[in-house]
Formats: sequence, structure tokens, C-alpha cells
Amino acid sequence: MSAAEPLARRLLAEGLGAGFLLATVVGSGIMGASLAGLALALLGNTLPTGAMLVVLILIFGPVSGAHMNPAVSLAFALRRDLRWRDFGSYVAVQLVGAVVGVWAAHLMFALPVWQISTHVRTGSAQWLSEGVATFGLVLTIFGCVARVPTAAPYAVGLYITAAYWFTASTSFANPAVTIARALSDTFSGIAPSGVVGFILAQLAGTLAAVTLCPRLWPREPTIGTGGSR
Repeated sequence: MSAAEPLARRLLAEGLGAGFLLATVVGSGIMGASLAGLALALLGNTLPTGAMLVVLILIFGPVSGAHMNPAVSLAFALRRDLRWRDFGSYVAVQLVGAVVGVWAAHLMFALPVWQISTHVRTGSAQWLSEGVATFGLVLTIFGCVARVPTAAPYAVGLYITAAYWFTASTSFANPAVTIARALSDTFSGIAPSGVVGFILAQLAGTLAAVTLCPRLWPREPTIGTGGSR
């Protein structure tokens, strides 16, 4: 993320990125479910999402960091790589973009725009899955930032592609995604009753990763900045 980019430009990138991401998640889920059985539907949901993440990070990463995820923005804020005064704005546009992306997917498939999901996703296995998925996502991002920044788009896309399959929750790993998917009664949806548990697990995974990252990839001390961003 370039600190020289104006906040308005960064927020536009975050909103667009979240919108395209959710349009991909929901739209590919609808398409996959309409063409195949459950396993192939999940595969049809997984591959477009991973591919779209690579594209979005490549095009919006230089503008805003391409967080598209309140948990990732929180992680960067805790590391003082994102100003706290900008954090709330990032989260707001991510949420708005995510919801607009869901509505766009509904319109593209001629479905009612306003929906509430009835797809129940809850319980300890689902919550553990979300904690693990988000923990791994944040580690992936910061590991790449520390050692191979140019690999981050591909690493994140591949990680989410894998996490769709190795977690019981199919790896939402994103509070904005979780909230927006509650507004889609399609293959990708989550019933509102499960949202709070998912988000709490995602935040726990984020905090665990932020705590561990300095032990894996120590940062050089910055002299003369006062520690404020």
C-alpha cells in the first residue's frame, strides 16, 4: 500500500474490491449449484474465488493494500501499518462493497435482490474452522509482506482456494464476507444466527496471528517516527 495514495482513492479501491469479491463468491456459488452436485458446486465456488482474489490484489494492492477484509485491516492497524483514523473508513466501505457485490450477483442471475439466508452454519467445528482459516490467512499475508511481497496475490488466492476445502466452514475468514453472505439465500449463504459466532472466531484468529507474526518475522525498529501512523 502506498502511503502517498489519497484516502478517498484507497477507500474506492477497498469498496470495489469487496464488491467484486462478493459478486464472485455468491455468483459462482449460484452457478455451481445450478450446474452440478454439492462437491462440484463447491469446486465451482472455490476456483473463481481464488482466481478473483489474485486479480483484485494485483490491481488494488498498490492503491489501498487490497485488504477487502475488516480482519486484515485490523491486523494492519494493530501493526501500525494502517492509521487507526482510517480503519473505520476501510471497514465501512468493505461492508458496503460486499453487500453491493451480493446484490449484483443476485441481479445477474435474475434472483430477488433482497434475501436472508436460511443456510445454517454454526457450532464449535465451524467456529474453530473460521479461527484457523483467518489465522492462516493473516500469517500468509504477513509472511509474504516480510519476505516475498510480490508473491502475496498468488499466495492469498492459493490459500483461500485450499482453505475452502480443508475447513468445515469453507473459510469465510472475513467479517464483511460473513455479513454480506447472510443476505444471500443461495449456496454461499449463512443464516444470520451464525454471523456473530463466525466473526468472533475470525477476530480471535486475527489476534492470534498478529501476536505470533513478530516471532516469525521480526521487524526492524523504525527510528524517528515516534511509533505513530
